[in-house]
Amino acid sequence: MRVRSGHSFPRTARPKTDQPMSRVSLKAIIVSIRHARLISTLGGEVFRYLLGALVNVVVGYGSYLILLHWFGYEVSYAAAYVIGIAVSYVFNALYVFRQPLRLRSALSYPLVYLMQFLLGLALLKILIAGLHVPTKLAPLLVAMLTIPATFLASRIIMRAS
Repeated sequence: MRVRSGHSFPRTARPKTDQPMSRVSLKAIIVSIRHARLISTLGGEVFRYLLGALVNVVVGYGSYLILLHWFGYEVSYAAAYVIGIAVSYVFNALYVFRQPLRLRSALSYPLVYLMQFLLGLALLKILIAGLHVPTKLAPLLVAMLTIPATFLASRIIMRAS
């Protein structure tokens, strides 16, 4: 064992740097603080996003059920989807990501939902035609399955604007 700066380190546990121990510790502390802040921020955003997703599912599903009285499931799903985009943009911008409503993000935001729509429509077809899930239940499953991809895409667009 070697004694360095008043600390004993076995040869294998010694820091692999030429920097003084106090500087290495300071860097580790800064990295830990940044990591904790990132986790805290993401955790808050994820919680708020899930709350917003719940609101959006209720609005979208309610719209879907109402529209099923007049249209088939494909048209009802598409119309409810457009309503959901507007609700989601406002909720996500103002509450989830705490960003002002901007023209650029508003114009880019539908791309998130274009991706989710295509993914959702494929899942809807698989669930209804392939797995014989009832048409009234399938959109709920689609919403749950597409939430993670939509969160990441929404975050990227909101933060880029």
